[in-house]
Parts: sequence; structure tokens; C-alpha cells
Amino acid sequence: MALSADEAINQLGDRTSAKRRSAAKRLNKLAYGAAGPELLRALRREVGHPRTWETQYEMVMALAACKYRPAIEFLTELAQRPTEDTALRLALGNSIVQLRSAEEGFAAPLRWCMDQGDPSLLDGALRAVAENHAPLDTETVDRVLGFLDPLDPYDGLRYWAAVAAAQWPDDRVRTFLKSCVAGPRADVAAAAATSLASRPAKGGKRG
Repeated sequence: MALSADEAINQLGDRTSAKRRSAAKRLNKLAYGAAGPELLRALRREVGHPRTWETQYEMVMALAACKYRPAIEFLTELAQRPTEDTALRLALGNSIVQLRSAEEGFAAPLRWCMDQGDPSLLDGALRAVAENHAPLDTETVDRVLGFLDPLDPYDGLRYWAAVAAAQWPDDRVRTFLKSCVAGPRADVAAAAATSLASRPAKGGKRG
């Protein structure tokens, strides 16, 4: 039987990482805003255990789902710490963008993630933009494409950009999507083809 919100909050303090992780996943699914303070406290404890990165990942994602903006400062601090846990950095990029966007819009936190020079952080940020169907201004789009253009064609960082680009302005975006469609990665090509089909063509037609 699935945990209730209160049960999941209590389980964040369990001695086993697997149960703490399942509690965070449950709170992520419930998007239970009142869980935010306990999630943040649990994450602060968890970061002292480097081997529990999967649990940290779930806690970070749950904080975004619960829309707990007081977590932004700590998540930002974590994002600037050196770590090789790419999945955790994906979660941090995603959650920082989602939480900051409520007051700042999506462009500013996305640019912040890009400025850190970490591909995993940017990947998570682009996922947040894509999943929220967020439009971006031309300057921000140009910066994103400038970051992506030099990458190896097999680089998966293009995937969420290709998904998000359906909402982006400028003919340069169309060129980017067409290059993704012609690229070697099937997942990126399929995402780009879907975005191309959803964009209005010149003259008002779609495709």
C-alpha cells in the first residue's frame, strides 16, 4: 500500500537509504507542499553520505515538485560543489530552474546553470524548460544554441533542447532542429522532428 504524505515525511528519517529514497519518491509524486521543510532537512543530512546519491537525487526532485522555494539557496550551494554524481547535478539543474521560475521566469535560472559550465546541470535545466513548455527570449536561445553547436553530434545534451525548441523563436532554431533530425542519435532526431512539426512555418503553415 502506498505511503500517505505523513508516512512518507516520517520515513525521511529512516535509518536505511532505500526507505528514505522511497519516501522522497512518494512525496515527489504527491507534490505535497507541506513536506518541503522536512525534505530540505533530510537533504541536508543526506549530503553527508556521498554513496546515497540516488536518495539525494529523489529528495532534490521532490523539493521542486513540492514547490519549496526556500530550498533554492541550499540547492544553489550544492550545484557549486564539486561532484562526479552527474544524476544529482541533473536533478539540481532541473529543480533550481523550476523553483526560481515561479518568480523570475525560466530564462534567468537557465542562464545561471549554463554559466556554471557543467553539462549535467544544464541538461537538467533544459529538461525543466522542456517539461514546462517554457518560451525563451531570443538572446537566451542564442546562448543555448551557442553552447550546443560545438558539441559532438552524439552528445545527448541536445535531447531536451530539441524537445524544448518547439517553443523557441528564430530561424536559427529551425536550423538547429534540422541538424538534429539529420544527426546520428535516434532519440534526439525523433524529438527534433516532433518539435519541427509543431512549429509554425513561414507563411503560417506548420512544419
